[in-house]
Amino acid sequence: MTALQIENLVKTYADDVYALRGIDLSVGEGDFFALLGPNGAGKSTAIGIISSLVNKTSGSVNVFGHDLDQDVIGVKSCIGLVPQEFNFNGFEPILNTVTNVAGYNGISMREARKRAEYYLKRLDLWDKRNTTGRALSGGMKRRLMIARALVHEPKMLILDEPTAGVDIEIRRSMWDYLSEINTQHGTTIILTTHYLEEAEALCRNVAIIDNGQIIENGAVADLLSRAAQETFVLNLYDPISIAPSIAPFQARLCSEQNQLEVDVPKGHSISELFDILKSQGVVVGSIRTKSNRLEEFFLRLVSQSDEVTQ
Repeated sequence: MTALQIENLVKTYADDVYALRGIDLSVGEGDFFALLGPNGAGKSTAIGIISSLVNKTSGSVNVFGHDLDQDVIGVKSCIGLVPQEFNFNGFEPILNTVTNVAGYNGISMREARKRAEYYLKRLDLWDKRNTTGRALSGGMKRRLMIARALVHEPKMLILDEPTAGVDIEIRRSMWDYLSEINTQHGTTIILTTHYLEEAEALCRNVAIIDNGQIIENGAVADLLSRAAQETFVLNLYDPISIAPSIAPFQARLCSEQNQLEVDVPKGHSISELFDILKSQGVVVGSIRTKSNRLEEFFLRLVSQSDEVTQ
């Protein structure tokens, strides 16, 4: 089954301002899909329409066989949404935040508490269950919103910039958990992110949107095969005196011994790099992109798209 089918989706605002210009998009059941684009490209508008928070101008949206125009309740029951903004009641205990959403979806209180406990434990928040949301750190708030989105066990999870402002350790743990629910539970995941290495590490397919139009749509691996080399700077927990041998990657020590510069060639991912480093006892504390191949490819596509529309 197709999890999401969008056809000729248009959204206009006052004075003929187009947010979406007739986009077509298909996401297969069980896919881990990335929707990339610059600010203002139309990503959040598309997500808002899919989740029935924004009214479309024209076109069709179908989620697991439920047509948005004819069965909005059916669409909502299939979707768990993690928005960019923290939009929960910050003055109530987080256990209530999760159980209340379960209740909104028709789940009994007994089952709601059981599920809330499960998801809060899986996201390392159970010890904070009686803490109010406003007292949590930024990373904990992100994880709370994921727990809240999953408590009714939707077929599709939509995450809008889920790791924004989250440190590398928490980000990696979130990556692991999202990969788990995708591969083990078959949950279809749609992700928007500005961390393009995140799309590379997690997603199988990607669509790039710019100026309200889909300008590229295909497998992440295919896109990367058309892109150039990528370079990362890794901050290590412990200093090293010699750059490790981590073929097929090329590693160089920076001026500081706790920093490592690594080239990631075509066809290889950052997750593969982390696994090799871990096997050699090299622990990464944080990471930043020096030269991102998917980002460079994305910017080239956007530049070409802008030239066509001018």
